[in-house]
Amino acid sequence: MEIEKAAVAGTLESSDCMVTVEDGDGNIDLVLESTVIHQYGNQIRHVVLDTLKSLGVQNVKIKIVDKGALDCTIRARVEAAVYRSAGQSEQLPWGGAIR
Repeated sequence: MEIEKAAVAGTLESSDCMVTVEDGDGNIDLVLESTVIHQYGNQIRHVVLDTLKSLGVQNVKIKIVDKGALDCTIRARVEAAVYRSAGQSEQLPWGGAIR
């Protein structure tokens, strides 16, 4: 899947995260800000990169501002931002259909 335009998903509320995606420079450029980065930074990175891989995204600048979101929330926010950036709003494979 290609990133066509900048897109955002999520909020800065507690237990959520804000994900911003935009077209990259040929690779995955991940910037992570988190209130729990020392405890869960590696896990958050793993979830984000795994989700991007599942979506077939290889060229993206992605910024995550995390406020203690669970893995399922992070995955959902990344998926939503990528789909929004691609302009896809119909027939989305929600509910764990993305592998």
